[in-house]
Amino acid sequence: MSVFAALVEQLADLLHPLFGTAAAAAAIILFTALVRLLVHPLSRAAARGQQARAQLQPRVAELRKRYAKQPEKLQKAVLELHAEEKVSPLSGILPSLLQLPAFFLLYRLFSGGGDGLLSHQLFAAPLDGRWADALAGDGVFGPAGRVYVGLFLVVVAVATFTYVRTRRAAAATPAGTGTGALGKVLPLLSYGTLITVAVVPLAVALYVVTSAAWSAVERAVLYT
Repeated sequence: MSVFAALVEQLADLLHPLFGTAAAAAAIILFTALVRLLVHPLSRAAARGQQARAQLQPRVAELRKRYAKQPEKLQKAVLELHAEEKVSPLSGILPSLLQLPAFFLLYRLFSGGGDGLLSHQLFAAPLDGRWADALAGDGVFGPAGRVYVGLFLVVVAVATFTYVRTRRAAAATPAGTGTGALGKVLPLLSYGTLITVAVVPLAVALYVVTSAAWSAVERAVLYT
């Protein structure tokens, strides 16, 4: 924790001439970008894996028809198909898993674990505060509340962008590949970030929003 806190503080010191009192918030955004840059090679591999899995979908659909009443044989056949084509069904979750330590470190740091950082703010909103604190203070459109309104608007814009792209991809997926129901649910999951931003400390919310925006742009580039 002390090493991680020192890293964030050093980044804030470097950015202070440009961002002033918002330097710690800028440091968190920069830290998030660095984390995403480190896992970008895995994201590229996940994109290639998803494209490979998409090419296998017609063959998987055939297996589902062949073993419709034999779920154990179906599972074995699908796994053998992926192994034969050297496609990992789990490659897509690795980038997300590797980001979890950074998320929990920030959460711990701004939930009382980093004394030197708890006094920092983004405009009028403390980085260790939550949306409930802003509502209890000056309300939705108070100085701190407006910071959260801005974050919510960014989340909605990113989620809508992701929603539109995911729906288009789902519409382009051939029928009978088994992704119909999933394709209806997945586009809505992006809006769940609103709940996260509303309940975690502001510093963690900045990490979540920055990472979500990065993911949206990254997927637009890698999955075209």
